[in-house]
Amino acid sequence: MLKYIPATDRHHAVPVSWLSSYFLFSFADYHDPQNIHFGPLRVFNDDSIAPNSGFPQHPHSEMEIVTLVLDGEVTHEDTMGNQTTIPKGEVQRMTAGTGLAHGEMNRTDKPLHIYQLWFVPNQKGLAPSYEQKDLDFLDTKNELVPLVSGQKVLEDVVYMNSNSTIYWANLKEDKEIEFKTFPIRNTFIYVKEGTIYVNGTELGPNDQARMTDEHVVQIRARKDAQLILIDLPGTEANY
Repeated sequence: MLKYIPATDRHHAVPVSWLSSYFLFSFADYHDPQNIHFGPLRVFNDDSIAPNSGFPQHPHSEMEIVTLVLDGEVTHEDTMGNQTTIPKGEVQRMTAGTGLAHGEMNRTDKPLHIYQLWFVPNQKGLAPSYEQKDLDFLDTKNELVPLVSGQKVLEDVVYMNSNSTIYWANLKEDKEIEFKTFPIRNTFIYVKEGTIYVNGTELGPNDQARMTDEHVVQIRARKDAQLILIDLPGTEANY
């Protein structure tokens, strides 16, 4: 079963002058009891941050927090002692665990575009930890590239404490890819740009598909497209 969610259904938040954010799930002042999470995927924010601005240090706990940098560069500092920059094409994961604080700043003169995703971890009380990797995912072609995963059969990915995997795909016009899944798994798709067909349903820029009880996910690009696909456990017992 595929649930199509158009881009217009996203919640648009501009809480401060330097931030434009689209919330795909309930977050901050946006609360929809029918849109809290999809499996362990609890937050998906599509954020644009103006030059020389950003999020000052703030706390988190009991979440796996993943940031994908699509354009620009993030300057990151946290209470674990990490002080790093995360440029376009790199991926960051923080295990908030028992608690940490961090800040995310755009210290450049160019706009910053990121996706930030939060996952409910597969266990509580984890020690806070950090990982960052250059996966150069924005330049791949016509394949699903794993970026972050808690499924240890995958190599050269960022690890997270969730039985989930984040993939990225850049598809040229008329190219097709197939993702094999199981009815006990869920599949989430969000289109960055272009137009695709997912099991026959058309998705355009910033549209979503949330899929359950499927065996195969077939994706074909009607126009050159970029998309994120997330493979998720369907039941809380498998998070």
